[in-house]
Amino acid sequence: MSERGTEYDLTSLPEEEKKILAEAGIEIAPEKREGTFIQQNLEVVHCEVKQEGLEVLPIKEALQKYDWLNDYFWQGISPDKDEYTMAVKEGPFNGYFIRALSGVKNIIPIQAALLIATPGFQQNVHNIVIVEEGAELHIITGCLTAPHVTQGVHFGMSEFYIKKGGKLTYTMVHRWGRDVVVRPRTAVNVEEKGQFISNYITLGEVKSVQSFPSVRLEGEGAVARLHSVLVAPSGAHLDIGGEVICAAPRTRAEIISRAMTTGGEVISRGRLVGEVKEVKGHLECKGLILKKGFIHAIPELVAKTDEVELSHEAAVGKIAQEEIEYLMARGLDEEEATSVIVRGFLEADIEGLPVALQKKLDEVIEQTSKDLL
Repeated sequence: MSERGTEYDLTSLPEEEKKILAEAGIEIAPEKREGTFIQQNLEVVHCEVKQEGLEVLPIKEALQKYDWLNDYFWQGISPDKDEYTMAVKEGPFNGYFIRALSGVKNIIPIQAALLIATPGFQQNVHNIVIVEEGAELHIITGCLTAPHVTQGVHFGMSEFYIKKGGKLTYTMVHRWGRDVVVRPRTAVNVEEKGQFISNYITLGEVKSVQSFPSVRLEGEGAVARLHSVLVAPSGAHLDIGGEVICAAPRTRAEIISRAMTTGGEVISRGRLVGEVKEVKGHLECKGLILKKGFIHAIPELVAKTDEVELSHEAAVGKIAQEEIEYLMARGLDEEEATSVIVRGFLEADIEGLPVALQKKLDEVIEQTSKDLL
């Protein structure tokens, strides 16, 4: 199998494939994307970029083109970390390399789709993103299975490097088959006055997801915000969280999670570490149990010196009966009232999403709130 196949016209895809791409945040209309990367199993079938100063390449092609890229490859994540990193190291693998050159501002997002198209396929991925000094980059990644695929494995390694004054807004949307196992491993390094904003969204079927990205704020004044919206249907096991290590003065961190179960299991983890003085961080986890299910919130604060301000709040429970009765008193029946509460709980005003994707996300949440009842 070649590393880069024949590129195809997204607008000519079957309607069913267009639909699942849209559900994972991928725009089909050419004018609505600044760059696009699509990997099917291990083959890159579409790779383009329009804006000058941005670069999008298959990772293997980038490693051949740039010798210096080896200074970033497997530097944030150790290939010996666990069995999943070892599987990607030993290959075969593919993935994307995305770079914003110094000072470049990217308003319309670059989009990347990582698609499992063969039942039972193990997709090994290694991504590298570099935001050079003063640059701003928006990326939307959709991870998904083809309509006929219910089983598969996705091991995804991602290393992000944000230079001085750079900003990366990274949104990950998952849409998997019901028996897919997913093991992302992510490391982020942020330099002075850099910003990293992460949005993670999974609302549908999946067998198991285990993800705990680690962000290190190494430069003074760096900022990280990690947001997640999670729904675990029956049969799903989500072990999802993240950590931010404040390793420089005047760094700021925020981890916010909204988790709901309709029969599945959710472990929501958050870890804030203050290694030096004059850092601030807040962790927030809210969980909603609808029907039967399991939610375990694990907030963790670590202060290694004084003059560190770290806080957390966590709440897990069912919908309060008085909230339902309040809405019923205003003309809604019980099902409608419950749907309104669920929709309000899941609604995500996510920074960096294009209007079209925010609209799609709102529509998915609207449908989810109905389907779950």
